[in-house]
Amino acid sequence: MSRGAKNQVFENVTIIDIAEEGKGIGKADDFVLFVEKAVPGDVVDVQVYRSKKNFGEAKIIGLKQPSEHRVEPFCEHFGTCGGCKWQHMTYNAQLQFKQKSVSDALSRLAKIEVGDMLPIVPSPADRYYRNKLEFTFSNKRWLYDGESREDETLNMNALGFHIPGRFDKILDVHHCYLQADPSNDIRNRIDEFAKQKGYTYYDLRNHTGALRNLIIRTSTTGELMVIVVFAYPTEEEVNKLMNFVEVEFPEITSLLYILNEKKNDTIFDQDVVAWNGPEYIHEEMLGIKFRIGPKSFYQTNSIQALRLYEITRDFAEFKGDELVYDLYTGAGTIANFIASHVREVVGVEYVPSAIEDAKINSAINNITNTKFYAGDMKDVLSAEFVAAHGKPDVIITDPPRAGMHPDVVARLMEIEAEKIVYVSCNAATQARDLLVLKEKYDTVKIQPVDMFPHTQHVENVLLLVLRG
Repeated sequence: MSRGAKNQVFENVTIIDIAEEGKGIGKADDFVLFVEKAVPGDVVDVQVYRSKKNFGEAKIIGLKQPSEHRVEPFCEHFGTCGGCKWQHMTYNAQLQFKQKSVSDALSRLAKIEVGDMLPIVPSPADRYYRNKLEFTFSNKRWLYDGESREDETLNMNALGFHIPGRFDKILDVHHCYLQADPSNDIRNRIDEFAKQKGYTYYDLRNHTGALRNLIIRTSTTGELMVIVVFAYPTEEEVNKLMNFVEVEFPEITSLLYILNEKKNDTIFDQDVVAWNGPEYIHEEMLGIKFRIGPKSFYQTNSIQALRLYEITRDFAEFKGDELVYDLYTGAGTIANFIASHVREVVGVEYVPSAIEDAKINSAINNITNTKFYAGDMKDVLSAEFVAAHGKPDVIITDPPRAGMHPDVVARLMEIEAEKIVYVSCNAATQARDLLVLKEKYDTVKIQPVDMFPHTQHVENVLLLVLRG
């Protein structure tokens, strides 16, 4: 049998690191093993279930010695659900490995010194920290151990999360530790009502069924938004379910529904119907209000988002007379957050609806020194744009996981702002961009921030200062 062949067993493998997708990393001679549910420090026997030339993916068949970082997962869905993949590690260990992942990316990919990197900022809460969750209705429930498809009495409808790698299978979630009450109660009661009344759940392959998605948004102000996404319901089904939710949960401040008959779940191009209350809720940071609609982007860890924006503001060390460009501004959260500290903020974002949210957020806070523009960043941020609005003293950039387009990086090199504060949710793409920017900029500060406990994801803020 060839080395690392499928089903091959390796004994006494020491787990030495952890990969981004949450799998532990071990070695058998020079053959790398990515091991499900393994924690650095574990000594395990593993069996390979997928093999490539120089590495294999494996599962634990024997835990010989548990790591000092290993803990018992608190969620019954751990290992089946695709979220919270680091739940079997202590939170301190998670922070340690996230700090290491940022350090490794910047030193290895950007080839910079990271010796003065600041300690990662932990999340004050490691459970119930998200302000938004989206659940899926499906008629193809993932079966628990002991259940059989041959059992004709099984109810195959589910309301929960997608199983990793199985787009048409949904885990029927009982209790999720990501979002605070009454999120679990709302989801479970809607699921119970729909099953009792015989509603059809969405078929992800054939695109049939009445119920499609459920979105719940909460805020630190106590406001609550619930969005029921239907696919092919009757008018009576819509009315009965929405009336049930309104009566059973009077604390919902914004109750909405959407009819989505498209082949994908995105709602950005769909009409929203307000069943009860306004089409928005509010979030607040240091007295600044942000209006959040059903399609608005807002950082999903509200408390830690405040810390992230404070770090961004503090890194820039504003004196009050700066012109700031806020790239990938989204709903203008950072732009409006820093507006009182600078002369003017110019925000740019690809999504037009987000720019409308940004303008509303300025208006409801009586902020008059912001300007917002929608369009593809590489096209908007032109020499003509800079000539029209002025050369920025500070550029704040918070791009998506893919990082900045090479043309945008090249434009930043031409603009030569005195400071760039680069906020990123992907240290690898941030390091790729930094590899170019470091030709003119020194990395002065590095601050990782943990926004998503029990996952591999980590935010990182860089302060870049123009050399000379």
